[in-house]
Amino acid sequence: MTRDPRYDILFEPVRIGPLVARNRFYQVPHCNGMGYRDASALAAMRGMKAEGGWAVVCTEMVEIHHTADVAPYVELRLWSDQDIPMLARIAGSIHAHGGLAGIELCHSGYTANNLWTREVPIAASPMPTASYFNDPVQARGMDKEDIRNLRRAHRKAALRAREAGFDLIYVYAGHGLGIFQHFLSRATNFRTDEYGGSLANRARLLREVIEDTKDAVGGSCAVPVRIAMHEFQGAAGLEPAEVEDAIAMMAELPDLWDLSLSDWSKDSQTSRFAEEGFQEPHIRGVKKLTSKPVVGVGRYTSPDTMVRVIRQGIMDMIGAARPSIADPFLPRKIEEGRLDDIRECIGCNVCVTHDYTMTPLRCTQNPAMGEEWRRGWHPETIRPREADGHVLIIGAGPAGLEAGRALGQRGYRVTIADKASEPGGRVSRESRLPGLSAWARVRDWRLLQLRKLPNVSLYLESDMSAETAVETGADHILVTTGATWLRQLTGRYFTAPIAFAAACDVLTPDDLMAGKRPGARDVVLFDDDHYYMGGVLAELLVKEDYQVTLVTPAAVASAYTKASLEQKAIQARLLKLGVKIIANQAVAGLFPDHVTLSCVFSGAETALAAGAAVLVTSRQPDDGLWRALVQQGVATSRAGDCFGPGTIAAAVHAGRRFAEEFGLPPRDFLELPFRREVTALS
Repeated sequence: MTRDPRYDILFEPVRIGPLVARNRFYQVPHCNGMGYRDASALAAMRGMKAEGGWAVVCTEMVEIHHTADVAPYVELRLWSDQDIPMLARIAGSIHAHGGLAGIELCHSGYTANNLWTREVPIAASPMPTASYFNDPVQARGMDKEDIRNLRRAHRKAALRAREAGFDLIYVYAGHGLGIFQHFLSRATNFRTDEYGGSLANRARLLREVIEDTKDAVGGSCAVPVRIAMHEFQGAAGLEPAEVEDAIAMMAELPDLWDLSLSDWSKDSQTSRFAEEGFQEPHIRGVKKLTSKPVVGVGRYTSPDTMVRVIRQGIMDMIGAARPSIADPFLPRKIEEGRLDDIRECIGCNVCVTHDYTMTPLRCTQNPAMGEEWRRGWHPETIRPREADGHVLIIGAGPAGLEAGRALGQRGYRVTIADKASEPGGRVSRESRLPGLSAWARVRDWRLLQLRKLPNVSLYLESDMSAETAVETGADHILVTTGATWLRQLTGRYFTAPIAFAAACDVLTPDDLMAGKRPGARDVVLFDDDHYYMGGVLAELLVKEDYQVTLVTPAAVASAYTKASLEQKAIQARLLKLGVKIIANQAVAGLFPDHVTLSCVFSGAETALAAGAAVLVTSRQPDDGLWRALVQQGVATSRAGDCFGPGTIAAAVHAGRRFAEEFGLPPRDFLELPFRREVTALS
């Protein structure tokens, strides 16, 4: 297939200072939970992006000094010459596939707690530090000597980055995480000297560091600036008009402007709260201020939208983090005319959650993400089968579809059967809930790929028993029949079952997704799952005119979504819709006209009137068919929620893992199924 001429503009080269990018695809810096701990895995992941056609591939934030320590988060470090070989491996991996390597040098100011180094944090002005854990730490205000030392540290880090082989060396003033943004913003700069007060004064340090970096490495490296266009704090913080004024003051100084929003939750909004291109209103005014290339993001997956923002003069290069994670080969697929092969980002932010949990990056759409080095997986290729074989997969949910697709790609004959009238399993059900329609892409992409594989067949409305499964004559049977939400209080708070006899109308998420509704208008929703499901079901019911009270043992609604950057947005929406939220309480009993609440601190119980209850507690694997097959001595396996209920991303990964490992000799339980990097002691 050949490229559609409409998209030729996306493949024009772009000059960035002394460099030329081969096209307009720019993987902006993004975190990944690997950092200095998993350097080889990180290098392989970045190299995969370059192989997929991204002209520029950048690191995550890189701490420039031991006073920039953001532990426990695992980012990259460039504290000394010892860090150069690790970073050189990353740059080399990008260069091996023709990409330009960018590095985001960062000092996080008052958002670096220095918990590992035990240094006193520094800031534009004295203030408590900002952290996920609200650490009891305060940052001291910087004096003139501190500012001079910060400039020296940044310059030295730039020189080390050039030595490591990087082509683009960032000055970072974005996401509320860069100290140069802290100086620029009235929300964090209360100084009265030449570095505070007027916009020109607040922008002084940013200008000085750009000049320092250009002087140090500008002859051979490009110097981009990543800047926050909006802090969403009203006049107390940065707004687009003021940031545009700051950019105009130094419009031609850097080699590229990389535009973002602040904080990170605004910059990486989920599809539940923002559409593709959501940043455009905040960044569209910058291009007219500078002749230098402008990069922006907006979870772009449509090449038509990419062309539009280029032609409208909003940006010169298409920045992407999450779309490059979902499909590292997005540029090549556009170039080769394979648009239907693009794995579009669903905007769920499961990738972000693993930076917060300090664990390797993963993706719902792309199960190979983070596994390029650890397991040797490739997002586009997989080894061919070693022998002929027929695999029957029972269950066409995310695990079953991915396993069938990958096994089919390997060359096996695959039959997928599902008792439902539509494929997709939980993905189809959940994508009909408020705000989750983009999640259907997980199903749709796999169905499209399956249609291209003549050796894979899909049969719906096929309720398989152990006997009928065996009658197919398959060499191996994979059971991916999912899991069922419990109609019980058993979950994280109450780990043992609690019996209840006479109770109000009790429903589960499965009931609501199947179309059943409470028999009473006053509903208590008990969320002991803490991810998206409780909040989205509360939204569903309140929009249908139910009076909803969300009860949670956590301190906030949908507590885990702090890690996906959407908890505040979820709680704000629920409150606006009229959902009452009762935190730090557990539903301990169910009765015909009320529920009993138990305080998580004191255990004190109170009654709450309710005619119906929705229990979002825990799930039980639907593994009865697998157990029946095992009893018959059939060659069988299970994967996905049927094996261990988890996220959709975990189910997709399980399907890919089964396909990758099928046909290999059995692995001993004591043998690691992946590689890991272990520090060599000197």
